[in-house]
Amino acid sequence: MTDNNDKPGHLARRFQQIAVAVFHAAVEEAGFDLTPVQYAALTTVAMQPGIDQATLAGLIAYDRTTITGVVDRLVQKGLVVRQPSRDRRAHALEITDEGHRTLEGIEPVVESAQQIMLAGLSRDEAATLMQLLRKAIAAGNELSRAPFRATLADGATKK
Repeated sequence: MTDNNDKPGHLARRFQQIAVAVFHAAVEEAGFDLTPVQYAALTTVAMQPGIDQATLAGLIAYDRTTITGVVDRLVQKGLVVRQPSRDRRAHALEITDEGHRTLEGIEPVVESAQQIMLAGLSRDEAATLMQLLRKAIAAGNELSRAPFRATLADGATKK
């Protein structure tokens, strides 16, 4: 019988807990107010101006029904605006000047947090962990409630 604390699901959950705690601590200490999901959304909107919420959800592997709350908070913080779109059922998302300033300021903080998350590993071990995480995630992507969808704002599939 194996120890419950030595199973992939438990270890993945623990690493996620640590990653979120490190992210929050670093971001708050630097004076920013963003969650990891808000950061992912803001970064994606910056890279894909005019993206709609459904496409955004797919690109950050986030549940389509709850992405609205994430975008609402980014709008309330003045980091993103919703613009009318050609598709009347959706809004185009655009990053604001304040959103760009926030990303500029927070990037070094996030990079530092990433290094802290991997601090117990050598450079080679960290690279191997990242490679194995990508491989395991790709293999299980379709099993997720919010699978990653590499679809760009114009509907084309990202290669």
